[in-house]
Amino acid sequence: MRAPFGALNPLLALVVFGLYPSMTIGPKEGWQVYSSAQDADGRCICTVVAPEQNLCSRDAKSRQLRQLLEKVQNMSQSIEVLNLRTQRDFQYVMKMENQMKGLRTKFRQIEEDRKNIMARNFKELQDKMDELQPLIPVLEQYKTDAKLISQFKEELRNLSAVLTTIQEEIGAYDYEELYHRVISLDSRLRSCMSKLTCGKLMKITGPVTIKTSGTRFGAWMTDPLASSRNNRVWYMDSYTNSKVVREYKSMTDFVSGMESRTYYLPFKWAGTNHVVYNGSLYYNKEQSNIIVRYSFEMGRVLAQRALEHAGFHNVYPYTWGGSSDIDLMADELGMWAVYATNQNAGNIVISQLDPQTLEVLKTWNTEYSKRNAGESFMICGTLYITNSHLTGAKVYYSFNTKASTYEYTDIPFHNQYFHMSMLDYNFRERALYGWNNGHQVLFNVTLFHVIKTEDDS
Repeated sequence: MRAPFGALNPLLALVVFGLYPSMTIGPKEGWQVYSSAQDADGRCICTVVAPEQNLCSRDAKSRQLRQLLEKVQNMSQSIEVLNLRTQRDFQYVMKMENQMKGLRTKFRQIEEDRKNIMARNFKELQDKMDELQPLIPVLEQYKTDAKLISQFKEELRNLSAVLTTIQEEIGAYDYEELYHRVISLDSRLRSCMSKLTCGKLMKITGPVTIKTSGTRFGAWMTDPLASSRNNRVWYMDSYTNSKVVREYKSMTDFVSGMESRTYYLPFKWAGTNHVVYNGSLYYNKEQSNIIVRYSFEMGRVLAQRALEHAGFHNVYPYTWGGSSDIDLMADELGMWAVYATNQNAGNIVISQLDPQTLEVLKTWNTEYSKRNAGESFMICGTLYITNSHLTGAKVYYSFNTKASTYEYTDIPFHNQYFHMSMLDYNFRERALYGWNNGHQVLFNVTLFHVIKTEDDS
């Protein structure tokens, strides 16, 4: 019974120690350690003990024990190799797991980025749709315009066909005759218009706002003696402490602000009642009763002369003040100066001037107070005076220099912007130029004409 028990002890020891690799088992006396295996961290995972070889050496069971121990040893070595391979595989699995976690994180980030990109793209598309939305009615209008254009083209084709037919029926000779008749009619109309140069003011309509610019006070004008192709505009902002005159080649350039030239006068001006006449600027020199004639072409002063006894520097201004004591103007009959003197008790004085020398040719005294006048302008030798520069103003008084007579009138005009600091007549355009509280405006005038024919005596 003892031998079998001794033969089974090594296998039992192997199983027990394999199940509990962390336990430390010491061999009994007379037994020896035959084989052992450790893991990668140096921990014992298998220990084989056996009796010393001199015990039961001749016993038949001892051979069987040795054979069994050899098998156990082989198994232990296989276990060790398997353990090392398992450890290597485990490390590889751990590495793969980390890589899988990284890929999972990347996939999650890509998914989030994709959602953000889609949301951003959707927002951009939505914004673009919002921008395009207002264009729909415009496109609808274009459809309507396209229909109108098609109709216009059709009408044009019809008219062209009619004109072609008429031209074929009239013939070359008849066409020449018709052309000469048109030229003759145009000549007669121009001759008739030349007889309408002067008349009596009946009505003022408007204004038409040309531009909004500058301060509340200023002046703008064109040259009434310039040719029809010369439409230059001159612009003088403010009523004092300035020398700058801005020039524009046309009314279109003036509206768009496209300045063509700037002039710097030798003297500052006073007031807003300047005038351009036959290429020269006429203005009142600041803090004096001196009139200055400045040539735009030559860029220098051609003449200057004191207006005898004329009040200046707000002694006899218009109702709005602004050093508007001396008002220079031009009409169909020439150059004029309107002012007031102590000798005429502060009432308005009218003087006709020589445009070249500024010499006074003739003077008329009126009985209308200069300080009670809002503004004034000359048409065909008659001075028209407004009773205020504010809302509700009207042309209240007129003085005819031909007959040296006056009359009270009642011609309203619309003071649209409530403060008029300049009102001047341009006989080439039959219009009143106004500076209305920082707005440059034009008024149309209606004149009553008496046409003289060759039969009139």
